[in-house]
Order: sequence, then structure tokens, then C-alpha cells
Amino acid sequence: MTVKKPIQPSFDEKSCRHILSLSGGKDSTALALYMRDRVPNLEYVFCDTEKELKETYNYLEKLEVHLGKAIQRIRPDIGFDDLLEQRRNFLPSPQVRWCTEYLKIRPFERFIGTDQVVMYVGIRADEPHRKGYISTKPNIHARLPFVEDGLRLKDVMRILEDSKLGIPEYYKWRSRSGCFFCFYQQRREWVGLLETHPGLFKKAMKYERKDPVTGEMYTWVQGESLSELADPKRVAQIKADYEKRRASEPSVLKEASLLSVFEMQCSGERAGCVICHL
Repeated sequence: MTVKKPIQPSFDEKSCRHILSLSGGKDSTALALYMRDRVPNLEYVFCDTEKELKETYNYLEKLEVHLGKAIQRIRPDIGFDDLLEQRRNFLPSPQVRWCTEYLKIRPFERFIGTDQVVMYVGIRADEPHRKGYISTKPNIHARLPFVEDGLRLKDVMRILEDSKLGIPEYYKWRSRSGCFFCFYQQRREWVGLLETHPGLFKKAMKYERKDPVTGEMYTWVQGESLSELADPKRVAQIKADYEKRRASEPSVLKEASLLSVFEMQCSGERAGCVICHL
């Protein structure tokens, strides 16, 4: 007996909502500029965890001017602090990314509801390792314009430069958008947070806990608390180790920006939650 393949549901793109979810990062921002005149009815949204860097909010405000359209803020039903309390202070991690689910994905899918949606994702043609957030909901149809059109990192940077928008200020010391305490940060980036936003660094420190029963430490960085990382001698060591790694990179990267170097070092499927960091 021949088994028939299930019929794929058809949809009319003209009658769909067209949505581009921004993270405050370079790729989704460049995609918004790239698609601005291609899809007139495009909706721009930002899933706000309310734990973002001020540079991210400032960048989104500048982008709104370039787009000529407001970016809709989507906020979760329950905030990070309440979620953390429910989880007995068990911090999110690359293995258990409950923050992404509750602060980004669920609010986004609630915002969409049952509407037929074309979702535009800013994965580039030179990122075969990145799968991105592509919902399994049958009413969400993903499009990857940069992949379809063969646009790479250099093209993204050109779009941002040509628009005069440039890249967010946090790229001077950080490789990603997302919460200020993102567990995907490298140690060198935690040092950047310490030096750029010491108040936020202290807030991140306060989230770390020691289990009174087991003695286990819940820390953002595996095997090291932020109080240990903030020690001046440790900071100096982290910076020296980073420069040593950078010196060993191919010569083309030796004069590169932090963004370029971090992007090289962070390549890989576990480099971050794509819905947060594009």
C-alpha cells in the first residue's frame, strides 16, 4: 500500500501578517532595513525581557526613526525575578534555557495567536550552524531573506553603515544582544559588563546563590562566581588570556573589532539563543 505524504497547508502571503522580531542586534536590525521597502505592511516587534542593556533600548529608538514605524514591545506575563523565585533560584543555563521560553518565545507566540504569519528571521548565508527560532506552530511560516539572497556578514555591516545607523554601542565590549546577565557571555564579556555597567554587574552577582542543603553554587559562569571573576587579578588574567587568543588568530583578525573576534570564537550552535541574539 502506498502511503501518501501529508498535504502541506497552503497559505496566501498577501493575506498573512508579516512580522520581523528584533533582538537589538546587528543581524535583525540589518534585516529590518533590508525588508523595509520590500514588505510595506511589515510589523516590527521586540520581545522585552525588561532586563536588557540601555544601549539596546537606545538602538531600537534610533531604528524606529530609520524605519518610520514604531516597534511594538512584547512583554511577558511574568517577569524574570518571579520566574526565578518559582524555580527556587535555579539560574537558567545553556542546558536549561527557561528564560528564553518564558520571556521570549511564549510572549511572541501569544502575540501572534492563531493568525497566519510570515516570520522573517535574520540568519545569514554564512551561518549554516545557526538554526534560529523557527516555530513549529503551523500558522507561522519562516522566511530567511539573507539566506535566500546570499547575504553574509560583510553585507550586513554594509547595510548598517549605508543607513548611518551603525552597530549598537555594546558591541565595543559584547558580542550579543539580550539580557545583561546572559549566561552565554564569555568571561571577557563579563569583564566588559563590570567595567561598563558596574551596577548591572552587581545585580547579576546578587542572582547567584548557594544551595543551603547541598552547598551547590548557582553561578552564571560555570565553575566561577562573579565575585571571583571581579577580583582585579582575575580580571587582568582574563584580559591577558583574551589577548593571547586574539594574537593566535589568523592575521586578518588581529586588527579586527571585538565584534569580529567574538563572532569567530562564538561560532557554533550553542553560541546563543537566536531569538535573543540575532
